[in-house]
Amino acid sequence: MTVVVAPPCLTDAARRDWDLLQAPTPDPAAFDPEMAGMLPEPARSWVLHAIAPGTPLRRAVVLDSHGVIRLNGWHPYRAAQVLLPPEGFVWSAGALFGPLTVRGFDRYRDGTGEMRWRLFDAVPVMSGTGPDITRSAAGRLASELVLAPAAALDPRLTWKQVDERRAAVRVPVAGEEHEVTLTVAPGGALEAVSLSRWGAPEGGPYRHEPFGVEVLREETFGGYTIAAEARGGWWPGTARWAEGEFIRFSIERAVFR
Repeated sequence: MTVVVAPPCLTDAARRDWDLLQAPTPDPAAFDPEMAGMLPEPARSWVLHAIAPGTPLRRAVVLDSHGVIRLNGWHPYRAAQVLLPPEGFVWSAGALFGPLTVRGFDRYRDGTGEMRWRLFDAVPVMSGTGPDITRSAAGRLASELVLAPAAALDPRLTWKQVDERRAAVRVPVAGEEHEVTLTVAPGGALEAVSLSRWGAPEGGPYRHEPFGVEVLREETFGGYTIAAEARGGWWPGTARWAEGEFIRFSIERAVFR
């Protein structure tokens, strides 16, 4: 299986994470719908919709995407990401600020989160690490398991039914269990993902705040049906959603490994 080359703006540590996280799943089993039999009904419905029978259960995915991100206004960006729930992710992007491009990455692996963004690949714009960054990145990783649906069958995850259309899953990352709620349409399509995520959307001290992603369109890649167009941000489903929404993205390619 061809290795996906790491984006050039990564540090040596982030490049090592990129390579480790995209390592092919060894001897992936073929998906049998009976494997989802013990999940609560909304989760079972989603998994049966998201994974075609016979699809190799590959744990990692490499994604190419584009969209707009809000940083003192909306700006177009392109991104590449490697994702292996619940082990880690590296998300690398370049965003246009008029004629200028800011490039950088967010990442989490092995108990460490980091962000590093630079203008002209040299002038620091926003960087950080430490417990708060790590905890926030861990919440993001937990919520993004829906982009690698085979993760739903990981025995380390604990599922429960919330109601007829919602299931919650506890995802262990960075020594903490992050509870993520999936909202699923009657036919199994994923509609939304939400959780209480550690962050500082208003500045000041970090704290738990409602965070969510609304799925606008799905697409099938290699036997997996995932969100291909979505928007995300803080305070979903409240009057503050317009203030908290900060990203809108479309996935162009997903390679499962």
